[in-house]
Amino acid sequence: MSSKKVVTVVVLVAVLTWSTVMTVLGQVAAVAALLPSLGLLVQQIVQALTAPDGSGPPAGPAAAGGGQEPPR
Repeated sequence: MSSKKVVTVVVLVAVLTWSTVMTVLGQVAAVAALLPSLGLLVQQIVQALTAPDGSGPPAGPAAAGGGQEPPR
């Protein structure tokens, strides 16, 4: 696992831990407001752990030059 992935996973786990502590302290409303972000957090952790090293995000139209505006 690359060092970039390790840092990413550490930061994401820290945020998840913070959310758990907030729930334990009774700040359920704060966690409920952040629930969609926490779902994305879990998805990103899984993706970071399962992606092969050296792979970037999938190339989209902008990467292929298709995202440029036509000349005026």
